Amino acid sequence: MGAFGWPHLLIILAVVLLLFGAAKLPALAKSVGQSARVFKGEMKAMKEDDKPAAASDLTSGTAQSAAEAPVTPSSTADPKP
Repeated sequence: MGAFGWPHLLIILAVVLLLFGAAKLPALAKSVGQSARVFKGEMKAMKEDDKPAAASDLTSGTAQSAAEAPVTPSSTADPKP
């Protein structure tokens, strides 16, 4: 199979232009850009959230899993109707 070149890109651009129309293309591009920006921001926030948790577990030396965590009495008490 050959490389994906300029003639192929021009054909795809023409098909997209015919499907969406010239008036809707700027709005479509803006929407894609905003979605990419939100996705990038969320990925960055997730990475920042992971860094402090991993660093505190390594420095304390005593990481508890959810199964080893102490159970509080309020979470085990049955609510009375």
